[in-house]
Amino acid sequence: MPEGNKETGQRQHDPSVRLTKEHLDRVRHIEGFPIAKDEDIIKLSDPPYYTACPNPFIWDFIKEHGKPYDSEDDSYRRQPFAADVSEGKNDPIYNAHSYHTKVPHKAIIRYILHYTEPGDIVFDGFCGTGMTGVAASLCGDRKTVESLGYRVLKDGTILDEEGRPFSKLGARKAVLIDLSPAATFIAYNYNTPADVREFEREANRILKEVEKECGWMYQTHHVVDGKVQKDAKGNPIMGRINYTVWSDVFVCPSCSGELIFWEVAADEDGRVRSDFPCPHCGAGLTKRALERATERVYDRDIGEFITRARQVPVLIN
Repeated sequence: MPEGNKETGQRQHDPSVRLTKEHLDRVRHIEGFPIAKDEDIIKLSDPPYYTACPNPFIWDFIKEHGKPYDSEDDSYRRQPFAADVSEGKNDPIYNAHSYHTKVPHKAIIRYILHYTEPGDIVFDGFCGTGMTGVAASLCGDRKTVESLGYRVLKDGTILDEEGRPFSKLGARKAVLIDLSPAATFIAYNYNTPADVREFEREANRILKEVEKECGWMYQTHHVVDGKVQKDAKGNPIMGRINYTVWSDVFVCPSCSGELIFWEVAADEDGRVRSDFPCPHCGAGLTKRALERATERVYDRDIGEFITRARQVPVLIN
């Protein structure tokens, strides 16, 4: 097995290791083996660290990084982790990919530091997007650990908020498993080393292609006080659309006049009033008393006319 980065614990890709049908036959009997063609499983996998099926290389990993248990020599002792853990969900790593019941990696780091030592194997059988793997890797990142309020000494000893040593700086090894192929695929990408410069080049290439094909959708005439602005040659100045606010259109139950909800119900701060007058007849209204305005449009995908709620743009930034 190739060694990973000693500081972060991330493994390096080894193109010499291949997943074969013989490997699949060894794990095909395991419950949860995907219903798919062998060729597709092999193409999706990146052995030995990620396979889109039960991993036939797992024992090699455990032999290399695991520690044999001996009840007579075992000195492992840990008190239960009893601190309150609260982490926000606005971290760039957390927000890189959404997933239900996702736990911030910084919250997991606290538990891993408390219960394990550098190099230990951490198992997550319901890994989701792989935040446990990210946490295990970042246990070796001084800046991340210190951002949790801990102090890291020069020798790697980690002190808690009260100055007591409780752990050591260093990456842990994670084994991540999930029945969902989508989850393990996301986890694989979260925990796979990437060439940052190559990623940036490829991302910029894709963005340029999308801009060339779809950029016109995000342009509009630059309008000030209801007038289209023009350049020195008399051509309309095009503005870039950052976002568009749409409003529902309702019908007044008293006069049947249409009213744009944003215009009649929102105050200057964008908050919705509980009651407001109809701009046509002056009747007192609430949102609950209104009826939605609808429109008939032709749906090309199903080849039929459909009725949908009417909405109009009220703000373009």
